[in-house]
Order: sequence, then structure tokens, then C-alpha cells
Amino acid sequence: MVVRAGVVGLVAAALTVTAFTVPARSGDQTRGGPAERNATQQAIEELVRDGVPGVVARSTAPDGVWKGVAGVADRRTGAPRKANERFRIGSITKTFAATVLLKLEAEGRLSLDDTVEKHLPGLIREGGNDGRTITVRQLLNHSSGLPEYLRNEAFNSRYLQAPGFFGHRYDRHDPEDLIRAGLALGRDFAPGARHQYSNTGYIVAGLIIEKVTGTSYRQAVRDRVTEPLGLRNTASPGTSVRVPRPSARGYDDLGHPGKGYDTTELSPTIAWSAGDMISTTADLNRFFSALLGGEVLPVKQLKAMKTTLPAADGTEYGLGIYTATTSCGTKLWGHAGGIVGWGTDAMTTEDGRHTLAFSLNGLDALRDGLAAVRNAEFCGNAVSAVRRGSQ
Repeated sequence: MVVRAGVVGLVAAALTVTAFTVPARSGDQTRGGPAERNATQQAIEELVRDGVPGVVARSTAPDGVWKGVAGVADRRTGAPRKANERFRIGSITKTFAATVLLKLEAEGRLSLDDTVEKHLPGLIREGGNDGRTITVRQLLNHSSGLPEYLRNEAFNSRYLQAPGFFGHRYDRHDPEDLIRAGLALGRDFAPGARHQYSNTGYIVAGLIIEKVTGTSYRQAVRDRVTEPLGLRNTASPGTSVRVPRPSARGYDDLGHPGKGYDTTELSPTIAWSAGDMISTTADLNRFFSALLGGEVLPVKQLKAMKTTLPAADGTEYGLGIYTATTSCGTKLWGHAGGIVGWGTDAMTTEDGRHTLAFSLNGLDALRDGLAAVRNAEFCGNAVSAVRRGSQ
């Protein structure tokens, strides 16, 4: 699941330490909610002390709703982060895309065992990759063998590192261009042989959504997921380079540790169905609670989504969702995501009754913060795990 910090997938970046500001504390709690979430608040404050500009977090549990913020939304003005902000969610987009495809299977419009070739004839025929041997299921659980387009050195240096990013941040990308950037690297392994995270596979999945529905991927997500669940602040931005207000600024080192460039505006077409969506902590909690709680998919499709393969990082990856276990043994389901300038995590207990979502407006510490904030919320652990960076 590892690509350069600042891109669409899960992140493997060293914790960046930069001078910043004293974190802002939040007493914003819903009436009737938990009296304290001290450990979670301390964990997000620790991220800010370690260099993240700001964090916004929200948990929903049987005892109520808690909201916390730390740090700033804008380094230039010092404006604090706000609980209701919108932000880029990166690879959490994959859970939405996978959910659409599973709903299409439930509708009888496709099968998870359909080949890519059946829906997109001739698309995958390069570098030893063959769409006749890759299934929809393999795209969704990252066992397709399709190489990661973000590993393409020419692509990466042009769009994800400084100075290239600043000359190309507004470039529009066709999905086929992203796929070609991946196929140029050859084939990673035979389809089905193992799990290896590939954004390329989810770009292909987005094209299958469009072919089967006859609508845009963006419209298909709206019709089948966000509108039925009332997720009014969650959407694919299409080609818009801005994050709708209220929102923070996003910061990324772009391959130069400690720089903290403002990367708020960018073309989301660089990620498309693998990571372009925008949401809020409230909407993410609602989505994952409903998904794991059985409100979104029929039993058969939810079971398929939760059928996992072992991943190199110790997690188990299903169809657009993965599972991880906290330090106190709580099994969680969800996804993390990173895109230039932003890092987000959204996890829930297996019954969907206790959810947590948090967003960083700086990507470089996401990996190190995942386990610490999760453990703080679901176990009440001390925040020292932030610095240990366990996941």
C-alpha cells in the first residue's frame, strides 16, 4: 500500500517535525454525548506537536457524539480548524467505488467474477497485463497484478513532487492516461496470486462503473450511496480544483521533508475513482456505520466485501475496505486515505455502532498517527504511541 507521501493510497512517510503553533483544544461535544474523550483529544494534539498543521476528529458511539479539533486550518492566518470542515479523503474513495460495484452486483448488472475484458474490451493489453484474466473482484481486493501508476517515475516527478507539481497541479487527466502510466511498468504478478495495493485497479473499476451504469462514476456514487444516506457534504468534485468551504488549507512536503508547501488547489482527476472524493467527519461516520451495520448492502454483498486477503502491512484487505485490530483487541473496519496535502482515517467497530473519522491537513504524519488515534478512541490508550508510529 506504499507510495510516495502526498499521493492517493495509504502513506508510508516519516513523521515530519516542523515548528508550528500551540494546538487549539475543543470542548465541542453534542449534548448527551460522552463527557470525556481525553485520550483521543490528546492523540490529535500530539500529531500537531509533531508537525501536522491541524486535525479535525469526530466519533459516534452509543453514548453520543464527540468532536475535537487541534492546530490550524491556515498556517498563514493562524485560523483554527473547525469541526464541520470539508476535506479531501483520498483512498477512502475506494470504499465508495467498491460499494457501487457491489450494489450493481446485487441489482444483477454485473458479477464480481466478470473479467475486465467483458466490460472494457481491449483496455488492458500491455506489459504482460491482460484484461481477459483479471476480474472485478481482483480489482477491488488489489490482487489484479496491475502495477501502481503512482510508481511511474516520470508521472510521480511531474505531478507529485516539487517543482513539477507547481507547473502541473491543474492538469486534467483522463482515466485511460492514468492506466497507461501504470501499464508502462509491466505486470507485478499473475492475477489472484497475492494482494498488492494498486490505485490503477480502482481507476479501471471506475470505468466499469461508467460502462455498466451509462452514467459518470460521480453520478453513480451519488445515486447509489450519498443521496440515499443523506451524505450532503460528500461527493466527487469532478474537475473542480477547490475544496468547498468551510475547509482548511492542505500542506505537503512534495518530496522535500519539512517544506510544507500549500497544495490546497489541485486537479482531482489525478486520483479519480481511486481517491478524488471530498467529505466531512460526520458524513464518513454515517457512511461506515451504515455500511457495516447492514443498511447499504445485502447480506451476500457485505459478506463479499468483508472477505479479506492478507496485506503486507499486517491488515486484512477486503473489497474497498480493510480490517485492523487495536491494542486492546477491538476489531475495526474502514479505510485510510491520502492525497496531496491531506490524510484521513475512518474506522468503525464490526457492528457499526462506534465510529471514528479524523482528517489531517498535512499528509506526512498519517501513517504514524493511525494506530495512536484509533487506540486512544477505542481503547483509551495514552498518546505515546503516536511517536512509536505503530500501525
